[in-house]
Amino acid sequence: MAKEQSKILASRFREVILNGTWIANTNYSKLLSDITVEEANQKVSSLNTIALLTCHINYYIAGVLQVLHGGSLDIRDKYSFDMPEVTSAEQWNQLKEALFDNANSFADAVEKLSDKQLQAGFVKEEYGSYSRNIEGMIEHCYYHMGQISIIKKMIR
Repeated sequence: MAKEQSKILASRFREVILNGTWIANTNYSKLLSDITVEEANQKVSSLNTIALLTCHINYYIAGVLQVLHGGSLDIRDKYSFDMPEVTSAEQWNQLKEALFDNANSFADAVEKLSDKQLQAGFVKEEYGSYSRNIEGMIEHCYYHMGQISIIKKMIR
């Protein structure tokens, strides 16, 4: 029972990225599955592109995953939208696969956290607990998934 909360958080994270439909009736895997590289790069007014939003989410997942694996928190907000240009379908597929691979690893790492670890401070006191940061990651993912959904509809 000590890891019940971590399993719930990991499940909620998997829902938004990999396989759920409960909250938004979709997930990143489903939403991105039929987007071409041209659509991923298509600019709509001043909005970020789908490729850039995908990279942005992967940047944060990878950065927090590093902490979950015992490393340092090296990501910075000011770099979170820095992305090399995605110029081919192969690069677009690699970006999506990186997102899904990191998401699987992230969920697996969350699932292994004890209740005590979930309540422990995350890197700096002002960042709150591990639990708060994982919940924030889930909310952040839903926020940008909504943007991607709207941009996809606008493009099509």
